[in-house]
Amino acid sequence: MHFIQDESRKASIELAEKKGVFPYYDKSIYKNLGIKVRNATTTTIAPTGTLSIIAGVSSGIEPLFAISYIRNVMDNDELIEVNPVFKQIAKNEGFYSDELMRRIAKRGTIKGFGEIPERIQNVFVTSHDISPDWHVRMQAAFQKYTDNAVSKTVNLRNEATRKDVSDAFLLAYKTNCKGITIYRMAAGTCRYLISEK
Repeated sequence: MHFIQDESRKASIELAEKKGVFPYYDKSIYKNLGIKVRNATTTTIAPTGTLSIIAGVSSGIEPLFAISYIRNVMDNDELIEVNPVFKQIAKNEGFYSDELMRRIAKRGTIKGFGEIPERIQNVFVTSHDISPDWHVRMQAAFQKYTDNAVSKTVNLRNEATRKDVSDAFLLAYKTNCKGITIYRMAAGTCRYLISEK
């Protein structure tokens, strides 16, 4: 992100030389810094959750929500969706089966499955395998080189307390995040994104 921030800032400086600074430049932080830019901001990390599902790609800086999950389609048919990279590795390593993918979908994580090598379990972690403070720290690492707020969700288990939520907000503040989204799991919500526990 540092590279993108630097290059977009350079381009904005070049544009300012040709077309002038942006309208409220005199009241901006850039005037005090002595940097003439065309754009007040050049970088952002927007929400990509639904779009990434539709496009079949990862959702930016978010960890995988689930390795495998159940998608309800027409006539209440259920499809087991599996992360394509994990599926290929499972086949290559010889532990793939439809039954295992269904069991993973019910749990949402591959942690604790004896038939999956530990080295693979350590690579394919889900949002719920990662502690809330590391969610925030990841967001802060990207925020450092992003003008606007970074879209990132801190997923908390249903058992999360008010203190857990408060701690996440405080850490986001201390690490200079411009915003934070907390999602606490609840029973019966968004089945296509929620695996059964």
